[in-house]
Formats: sequence, C-alpha cells, structure tokens
Amino acid sequence: MSESDSSSNHSDRVLRSSCVVRVRYAETDAMGWVYYACYFQYFEVARSELIREHWKSYRAIEEEDGLRLPVVEARCNYVSGARYEDELQLLTTMRVHGARLRFTYNVTLLGSEAKVADGLTVHCFASHDGKPRRVPLNFIRLLEK
Repeated sequence: MSESDSSSNHSDRVLRSSCVVRVRYAETDAMGWVYYACYFQYFEVARSELIREHWKSYRAIEEEDGLRLPVVEARCNYVSGARYEDELQLLTTMRVHGARLRFTYNVTLLGSEAKVADGLTVHCFASHDGKPRRVPLNFIRLLEK
C-alpha cells in the first residue's frame, strides 16, 4: 500500500486537544472586543498545541522533516465575542482527509459553555519550496495508534 493510500484509510481517526489563551489588550479593537483576525491567531496556537501534544512541534516538522503545513482554507464564525483578559478555551479536533489535515476549533469562555466562536482550517503538507507532499509515514503511524 502506498503512503497516499494508507493515509486515506485514517480519515475517521480524530485527534483532540484543548488549550487556554488569555486575551491581551493589543488584541482588542477600539470598541473593546477581540479584533476579528485575532481568532485565526488563536486557532494557530490551538493547532500547534494539538500537533505538539500528539506528534511533534511545528519547528521539528519544518527542520527535521523539511515540511510545511500551509493553510488552503480558513473560516471563522463569530458568535458572542470576547474582551480584554477573558480566558478562552479552545477545543480542537484534527482529521485527515486524503492528503489534507482538517482542524476544527470551538472557542468558549473558560469555565462556561458560552460559545465565542468556532471555525476551521484545512492544511496540506508541502516542501520548503511549496510543492505538495504526501502525508508522512510517521504521521500515518501516529493515526494507527
């Protein structure tokens, strides 16, 4: 079975992670709400934590494996907003779809069920020069655990 065939068999495997970020003053707009683009930065924090927790750091992926994970799709749905010093809990899931990784994010106020936002990002593996790459075998093995 080839690398690409093997990765497509693991699309039902889900990895999960949770992390907390505290809203900094610089992330708020003139009205006191978190500026809309900051949610994508929060997604990056959550995604990095999930990958580090289950596999290895982004730095290791880039330096040791010579790979990048460029974003090919990104969405965010804003529900209630957050303010300076709010603590946000980000629940993140990752699924493999063929040669792509799909991350979904659920953002709530820490200690409550109050949804602030949700969203997704889709990534592919690419070389340093931007050429598409197959899902690495060591990542596929992670999904087989």
